[in-house]
Parts: sequence; structure tokens; C-alpha cells
Amino acid sequence: MYLIKLFLFIVPVVIASRIDQGLFIILFYTSRAKIKICQINDIFQKLNIFDQSFGDLSQQTNEIKEEEKELRRTTSKLQVKNEEVKNMSLEINSKLESLLGEKILLQQKVRYLEEQLTNLIKTQPEIQEHPEVTSLKTFVEQQDNSIKDLLHTVEEQYRQLNQQHSQIQEIENQLRRTGIQESTENSLSSKSRAPRTTPSLHFNETKNVEHDDIPVDCTTIYNKGEHTSGIYSIKPSNSQVFNVYCDVKSGSSWTLIQHRTDGSQNFNETWENYKYGFGNLDGEFWLGLKKIYSIVKQSDYILRIELEDWENTKHYVEYSFHLGNYETNYTLHLTEITGNVPSALPEHKDLMFSTWDHKAKGHFKCPESVSGGWWWHDVCGENNLNGKYNKPRAKTKLERRGISWKSQNGKLYSIKSTKMLIHPADSESAE
Repeated sequence: MYLIKLFLFIVPVVIASRIDQGLFIILFYTSRAKIKICQINDIFQKLNIFDQSFGDLSQQTNEIKEEEKELRRTTSKLQVKNEEVKNMSLEINSKLESLLGEKILLQQKVRYLEEQLTNLIKTQPEIQEHPEVTSLKTFVEQQDNSIKDLLHTVEEQYRQLNQQHSQIQEIENQLRRTGIQESTENSLSSKSRAPRTTPSLHFNETKNVEHDDIPVDCTTIYNKGEHTSGIYSIKPSNSQVFNVYCDVKSGSSWTLIQHRTDGSQNFNETWENYKYGFGNLDGEFWLGLKKIYSIVKQSDYILRIELEDWENTKHYVEYSFHLGNYETNYTLHLTEITGNVPSALPEHKDLMFSTWDHKAKGHFKCPESVSGGWWWHDVCGENNLNGKYNKPRAKTKLERRGISWKSQNGKLYSIKSTKMLIHPADSESAE
């Protein structure tokens, strides 16, 4: 009886305990399920944010691609227009060169007719100016006006070219900022230390113009009866027509290949400019290695160098010489003939021409340490007539006045002006 009562007491307790445990388990798993649901909701929310961000990024990428396409199209258009302007400038330059050549020939004819007319007037004062001379003068004036118009057109074309280059540079910068490396960068980039863009109209060779009676040098012009210093057209053998300055002195005419007088022309030029020439034939200039070679390869020539110091004392020296072609870096070989100033250039040695952008073998430092292109040997001396022009100042050392000519005995001449001239060796010397 006692066991029955005990059993009846224990059974309800056990059943209650089991019920409480089940409820606890149910509550525990319910709580965990709620946590999982919250986590899942959070993940879905983040995925939605990611999808929205990815969509925005895709839209921005598409916009950038459209901008890149537009920039490429603009670049192509500017390149085409740039080429058109270049071709137009070349055509204008060609026409201008032709007009310049014709002008020189007409001036020569006018001078000849004026001389004849002067002789007629001396013998017959009542005779008026010949109608042909008047007509030629009028034609020359018209040619001058045409040349002025063409010069103005050329200047306008170069201004447009500069604007086109600026626009292309700006587009290049925009492309670089977007990280696009265009294949056209190499063709559009400017070369380092390029020559100046201003054209030297006096030095462009006359192309597509044929003249059968053009002399080969200034001596030929003199022998034909033209005894006045000035600018003339010549055509050496197997060469194009180009203009030179003929310097008449002591019964002969010399071809001037270099002239410096006031420092108005920068002579620290590139190899290409020293090859083809630069400056103004009426002032300071360098005729051009290619043109000099085309003259002297015809026969034996004399090189004459005239110097004037700051005390207005004049000096000169003459050499027989040989000039090599382009493949030899226009190597110069000298032998002194006469002069009233000690020679400063090495004789019987090969002197190769170098510039800052074209350094002949063994002359790697000369064009950098000394301004201008020149014929160097094994050392860089002080005898570079194409060096920097320094005008004298108060209390300035002699070495810094203009261009220096240092003889082999050590004497230094400070030079104010220079001339380099050539003349056939079989003719008489100037002094």
C-alpha cells in the first residue's frame, strides 16, 4: 500500500519534469530559428545593395566607353584635318619657292637691262626708259605683292597647325587620364628639341622649276658680267636650284656660306638645319652642308675665313680644302694657303661635323659643352665660329666677347663678325 502511494506521487513529478524539458527544447530551437532568419534577411539585404552598386558601376563603365569612343572619333577627325593643313602648307611653300626663284631671275634681267639703259642714256640723254624695262619692273612689283600675300597665307596655315597640335595634345591628356593607351600616341607626340617651326623661306630648295641657263656658282655669275654683290640663283651639277649670296671683291665673286655680325640668329641648331641651312641671306645665316657640298664637289675650291675683332681690325685666312659627303659627316680636310692671322684649325686632319643631336664618332661632348655645330677633331677648342654669340659688356674678359679664334700658338682673338666664303681654286685670291 505504501509503494502504491509512493508510485502515485513520483509519476506526476516525472511527467511534469519531462514536459518542462520539452518546452525548454522547443523554446531553444525556436530562438535559434529566429536568429537564422534574421541572418538570412541581412544577407539578402546586402545582396540587394551589391546588385544596385554593380548596376551603377556597369552604367558608369558604359558611359566611360562612350566617352572613349567619342574621343577617338574626335582624334581621327583632327588628324585628318591636320594632314590636310600640312599638305596645303607644303603646296603653298612649293609655289612660294617657285615665285622666289622667278623673282631672282627677273631681278637679274632687270639689272642687266638697267645697265644697258644707263649706257644708252649717257650716249642719248633724250631717250626715255625702255618700255620693256618698265614692264619688267611692274611685273616684279606684282610678284613682290604675290609673295607677300603667300607669306601671309603661310603664317596663317602655321597658326592653324599650332592650334591643331594643341587640340590633339589636350585629347591625348584626356585619354591618359582615363587610362587608355592609344596607338596613335607615338605619331602625335612631339620630338624632343625639335627644330623651330618658323620656315626659312630663303633656304628652301626650288623644286619643280627647271632653268637651263642658271650658273653653277658665283664665279660663273661674275664671268657673265654681273659684278654686284647680292642674292642670286645657282644650280650646281646634279643639284636643285637654290639662292646664295655672292660677295664681289678684288675682281672676283665668292659664294658666302656663313655670316655672323650681330647675334640676331641662333646658331645652336639641329643636324637637319645645319644640313639644309637656316637664317637670312641678307643677314646672319648658314648656307647648309648639303648645298656647300653640291658646289665644291664640282672642282677644287678655296675656303676663306674673314674675321673682325672688337677693335674693328680685320683678319683673314685661306685654305685649300676637301669636303666629304653626308656618309662621312661632311668631313673637312684643310691645308693653309695664306692669311694674316695664325691658323687655329688643325691641318691635314679629318674634321667631322657634329651638332647636339648628331654626334660624330669621338665627339660626344663637344656639341653639348660648346654651342652650335662645327667641325671637330679630338678636342673641343675655342675655334667654333658657329658658337654662342656674346656681345661685349663693361669689364668683361676678352674671351667672352663674341666668338673666339684661338691660334695654335695660344693667342686669342675675340671676334665680332665672321664670314666663310668659297671660290674655285683656279681663280685669283681676294687678297
